[in-house]
Order: sequence, then C-alpha cells, then structure tokens
Amino acid sequence: MIRVVVFLILVGALALGVAWLADRPGEVVVTWQGLRFETSLMVLGAAVVAAMAALLFVWWLLRAIVGSPFALRRRLHRRRGERAYAAISRGLIAVGAGDLAAARKHTADAQRLAPAEPLSLLLGAQSAQLAGDRAAADGAFRAMAGRADTKALGLHGLFVEARRRGDHATAHAFAEEAARVNPLLGWAGKAVLEFRCAVGDWVGALAHLESNKGALGKDSYRRQRAVMLTARALAVEETDRDNAKAFALEAVKLAPTLVPAAALAGRMLAEGGELRKASRIIHKAWEAHPHPDLAQVLSDLRFGDAARDRLKRIEALAKKVPGHIEGALALARAALDAGEFTKARAALASHLAAPTRRVAMLMADLERAEHNDEGRAREWIARALHAAPDPAWTAEGHTSDHWRPISPGGRLDAFEWRVPLAGVESAAPVIEPAPSPPATVAAGEQKDEGAPRKPEAPPSAKVGPDGVAAPDAVMPSRRGAAPPKADAVIPLVHAPDDPGPDASEDSEPRAEPQGGGWRRIFE
Repeated sequence: MIRVVVFLILVGALALGVAWLADRPGEVVVTWQGLRFETSLMVLGAAVVAAMAALLFVWWLLRAIVGSPFALRRRLHRRRGERAYAAISRGLIAVGAGDLAAARKHTADAQRLAPAEPLSLLLGAQSAQLAGDRAAADGAFRAMAGRADTKALGLHGLFVEARRRGDHATAHAFAEEAARVNPLLGWAGKAVLEFRCAVGDWVGALAHLESNKGALGKDSYRRQRAVMLTARALAVEETDRDNAKAFALEAVKLAPTLVPAAALAGRMLAEGGELRKASRIIHKAWEAHPHPDLAQVLSDLRFGDAARDRLKRIEALAKKVPGHIEGALALARAALDAGEFTKARAALASHLAAPTRRVAMLMADLERAEHNDEGRAREWIARALHAAPDPAWTAEGHTSDHWRPISPGGRLDAFEWRVPLAGVESAAPVIEPAPSPPATVAAGEQKDEGAPRKPEAPPSAKVGPDGVAAPDAVMPSRRGAAPPKADAVIPLVHAPDDPGPDASEDSEPRAEPQGGGWRRIFE
C-alpha cells in the first residue's frame, strides 16, 4: 500500500512539472561555429530524452554482443549442473532402492558431469558398496578424506569399511583422526571410547569422556563416568585399595543405583569400619535395584557377627521391597544360616507355585538342614532342572557370572540384571516334561496308616515336592491344545551405509575378554 501511494505521488509531481513547463513556453537559442539553432524548451527536452534513450539502446546492444560468449558459457554450465544434480538424485534413489544397474548408470553420469562434487563421490562410494566392490568404495572414501569439506564423511566411511574387514586397529585409527578433526562427531567419540574401554585403558577412556563432555547429556555423562570409575576401581582393587575406594565412592556419587559400584563401595567401606555409610549406600541401591550382591555385602557388613545379627539386617533390607523375589531369597538364606527354618519357609512360600532355579535349590538346602530329608531335597533338585531361569548379567545374547563394564561386542554399560531372553517368545510348542516317578518308601521306614492322606492329584497334574498339585499355569496339562501359531517374519534388507549405520554387531568377530566369565545363551 505504501508503494502505491509513493508511486501516485511521483506521477502527480511529474505531471505538475510538465504542465508548469507547458504553461510557460520559453525559447532556447544555441549558437555554435556560426550556426544558430532556435527551438522551444519542450522540444529541446524531448530531443534530450530521445538522445538518452538511443544511447542506452546502443550501450545495451554492444554489451550483449561482447558478453554473449560468457553468457553462453554460463548457460551451458548451469545446464550441466542441472543434469549432474538430476543424475546424483536419481543415483541416490537407485542405491536406496537396491537397483544396481540404475545406480551404476547414474553414477557414471554424475562422475562425468561433476567429478569433483562431494555428492558425486558419495554416490560412487555407495554404488560400489551396493555392488560389493570394497576396493572402489575404499578409494572413494579416501578421496573424500583427502578434501577439507568432506574429510569427516570420508573418515566415517573408511571406519565402517575397516570394521567390516575386521581390521579394528585401522578402524580405531580412523576414529581417532575423526575425533581430532571434529570432537563433536558422535560416532567417532563413541568408537574411541569403546576401543579404550575394550583394552582396559580406563584412564584414557575417562580423559576422552571429559573432552567430549559437551556432546553428551548430563545423565548420560554421569552414568558413563560412573561405569568407568567402577571398572577402574575393580581393576586396581588388589594393588591400590585406597584409590579403588575413592573411585568406587565417586561412582556411587554419580550413579547411586549402579549395583556394582554400590556393592564395591559398601564392601570397602565396611572393611574400613565405616559401617553406617556402607549401610546407607547398600540400602539406597537396593531400593532401586534389589540384587543378591547387595544383600551379601550387607550380610557380611560386620566381621564376626552372629548369624542372627545378619538375619536382622537382611530382614530390614527385605522390608524395603516387599514381595520382591530377591528380598525373599536373601531373607530365606539368612534365616537358613541362623537356623530359623520357619522364617525361611515363610519367606519362600509365595514363590513355591512357580519356583525359579534358585528358589528350588534353596528349598533343597532347607529340606536337608531342617529334616535331613535327602529324598525331598532330590525332588527339589530335579524340579530345579525344569524351573524358570533366574536373572543374570546379560548382554547381547551372553550371560556372565559377574558384572562387566564392556559387553562381548564392545559396548559400554551393556550388561543388565535380567532373566536371559526375557520377553522373547518361542514359536515352537512347549514340550511338556515327563511326570516324575512316584515317591517310594525308603527302606526301614514304616508307612503311617492312620495319618490323613493328601488328596491325589489328577493324572494330568504335576505334583510338587510338597505333595500339592501344581496349577496348570505352572505345569501345563495334556489337553491336546493346539500349539501357538508363529507370526510371519519379513526379513529386512539394509541399504549400503555410507557412512550410514555400522554393520550389525553380530557380524563382527568377538574375542572373549581376559579371564572369561561370559557365555552365549545359545551355543
């Protein structure tokens, strides 16, 4: 609106000026070398305007003639760029779709039209990956790594290719270089960190974590530092107990619910006589994640305590997580050691319908200790063979008898305390265990005819050690039910990852860490 108003004002002013000159016609006389020119002011003004227009036209014509080669070159260059852009776009789409023939065709066009463009190099690398030509892909990545604008991209591609070849030393070198070029590269920082952790260089890993602190969230930074400090404390526990204690306490301060850190700190504090502080650390971690290691540390808190004193501490600990199986197991074990068999049975009573292996083995120990009944103990041991598994330190399909900071695949803080394969459903029908043979009367033992007899279970029921038929939910009966139907699984084909996601961890060779201790679930 403002522009329209300004335009109207200018037109009005120009019209007023022309009208003012028309009302005052003057005469202009020009004398030049004996020639005399007389005309009116309006005619002279029109002649000047016409002359200026002619001059502008001549200037435009001369400029167009002189600049026509440059304009033609610019037009050809722009057209070449448009064709190169189209070839790159179609080539990337073909790579994503897995069309090798189209990818090769468009890659050749892009490299012919724009050989120095970064996207042309990327398209060439991805096309080579799609074709399985690792040498060509490596060459394209090296070309990108040699340029300042694509150095990080080229290093990432070289890192991925080196890991696919199993050359982890070269992959680490590329990751280190990429981290120096750009400290904010997440993949490079993670790779460097995992490599240093895998070789046990906890000092270097902590230093690298501090240098990349800005690229991590606060919670992630605190958790990773706590895990590394715990690993460092475990590594120097035998040789430098003072520093190990300091590392464990700092780890607990960063992550109070980290079970390995809390267990180590509590044990070392107890050895130094700081019983209250150790108890507070154990109780806080237990409330978040009940774990047998925490219960063991609290049970052994004071050297030389009587079994009943240990039982009191475990009772207070179990009350913080009522109904949790770890609290029940810890309480039952402490009561068994103290000779409180009734408390031990009461603690395990709610878990006998579907006992885990630890529950069944603990019941076997209880039968031996209380009644010296080897027969019932063996029944519980046989039941333990078919019982549900207990939680264990699990990561990437492996279980470990103790916590480890690094998984077999090289991931930091991957081990979790959970039931192996929890949540994984099998498509195969469940094989029902064979019924246990009827109990026989031991030699020299008389049957009490007058004692009340327990009700007999139906043939399809499974009789537990206590003589009560287990429910169908625990021991499935043979009712001819159809096996569960497995859903169809659609395999996914991944496009080349340049630099893209890394190769799957299962495809990389894994070396067992020193000292062993972990094993595959499926072997």
